[in-house]
Amino acid sequence: MSFDHRKYAPFPTIDKPDRQWPSKRIEKAPLWAAVDLRDGNQALIKPMSVAQKKRFFKLLVELGYKEIEVGFPSASQIDYDFCRALIEEDLVPDDVHIQVLSQARQELIERTFESLKGAKKAVVHIYNATSPTFREQVFNVDKEGCKAIAVKSAEWVRDAAAKQPDTEWSFQYSPETFSATETDFAIEVIDAVNEVWRPDQGQRVIINLPATVEVSTPNVFADQVELVHENIRYREHVLISVHTHDDRGCGVAAAELAVMAGADRVEGTLLGNGERTGNMDLVTAGMNLYAQGIDPEIDFSRMKEIRALVEEITEIDTHPRHPYAGDLVFTAFSGSHQDAIRKCLARYTPGDIWRVAYLPIDPHDLGRRYEEVVRINSQSGKGGVAHVLERDFGISLPRWLQQELAMVVQQDAEEDGGEITGERIHRRFNGDYLNVPAGWTLRSYDLHRADDGVRARISVGDEEGATVDVEGRGEGAMGALVDALNRRHGWQIRVEAFDEYSLGDNTEANAMACVRVQVGEQVQSAVALAADTTAAALQAILSAAGRVAASEAEQPARARA
Repeated sequence: MSFDHRKYAPFPTIDKPDRQWPSKRIEKAPLWAAVDLRDGNQALIKPMSVAQKKRFFKLLVELGYKEIEVGFPSASQIDYDFCRALIEEDLVPDDVHIQVLSQARQELIERTFESLKGAKKAVVHIYNATSPTFREQVFNVDKEGCKAIAVKSAEWVRDAAAKQPDTEWSFQYSPETFSATETDFAIEVIDAVNEVWRPDQGQRVIINLPATVEVSTPNVFADQVELVHENIRYREHVLISVHTHDDRGCGVAAAELAVMAGADRVEGTLLGNGERTGNMDLVTAGMNLYAQGIDPEIDFSRMKEIRALVEEITEIDTHPRHPYAGDLVFTAFSGSHQDAIRKCLARYTPGDIWRVAYLPIDPHDLGRRYEEVVRINSQSGKGGVAHVLERDFGISLPRWLQQELAMVVQQDAEEDGGEITGERIHRRFNGDYLNVPAGWTLRSYDLHRADDGVRARISVGDEEGATVDVEGRGEGAMGALVDALNRRHGWQIRVEAFDEYSLGDNTEANAMACVRVQVGEQVQSAVALAADTTAAALQAILSAAGRVAASEAEQPARARA
């Protein structure tokens, strides 16, 4: 098997030193044309039925598309029947143009107009291939012959439309394979077509410039579009449209640069379904505008519904990393990413300009939940674990405990090799930190202020059953309890870290305390919830001490084993 790059030639660049598009910016949405029901449909292994097309058409209308290509009625009976159903069942809103495609042949154009009888607004789209490859190798015509095909088909369209004056007609012409055509020749053909249709006399005309196959970088395509924009006759009376494909993975970029270069209209499909690598994705293109503060004039808030219908009808799964629509596009597993997202979300106030790290748009705008944003695996860090506990369970932890819990969760994730759910993190937190060891529940406490500090009498035991009273003294309640435990167990407890919090009114407990203690070589941490901060602090110390005692009891057993 050979792999020889020398069999390919680089696509020529455009010599246009006065190009204007690089300094332009898109400030409003172009006119969108959805071609899912024709261009997208012809790329499916199992083309859509009339019933499926009706469902898809209904969705496109609800989303806000005003120009919808509904089929190729002269080439497909299903497309013909669907077109008739839309008209006869009055399924097309008054402000929506239905668009149909036809080859540049008289009998096919006549059949196309027959399918549109009674339509309120319709776009008839004709095309012929204009590139050297097609002229020389496929159709064996010279430039004049190629131009004559376009002109004759334009005449047939004009004459057929005149016989159905009750319909508001738009004429659309595509020099198919425009991106691979000499631009000056494409302009020559476009001008010849416009001389037939005379947009300057009131006929609505769309000149569509297809990257039928994407053969160049997007900047070259933008140069080609700008040349057409600057040089065709009747420019102020026509709409320039682009129809890009994704052979090089740049369909959206090419369309965006084309709009900067003068295009008024963009054709594409939802989620990019189409031949080969697909059509320009209307979802990505529209949401790219939205993320720049520009109204795409299409409602993408129903993203899950859009995706579900497209997947059901096309039988094509959406990649989990597909821009804006994929399952994982707002998901962060990386610890540093999670920490940044958590901090930014904590500062964000509705009504502010959206400035959240790693999230170009607010997932809520697409009907997504913040629960989907931060998910935990072995790559996650303290910020992600802390965010999940705060988000799902309302538990805020001090930084030192975030780090400690994150290491425990990471070990679990590495052992499992997969994602750790929020419920599992919560269970691990409860088991390792919040659960009170048997026999170490704070039953009661009595504190007295004395000259030498605080004297404490503390009752410890199980929830039900026998209790043990311990006494001690210290600078505060915690110090007195530590002194009491040291006296009773012969320990030297050192409190390494301590944080306490008052909780909101919507929680059963009013206070939470987090503590880390060291006894000899042992370090144990614990968290406690209680009715007040003093009780929470004392219970946290007792829980940590209980873990020390349990560990000491296990050591002789392990030695004997």
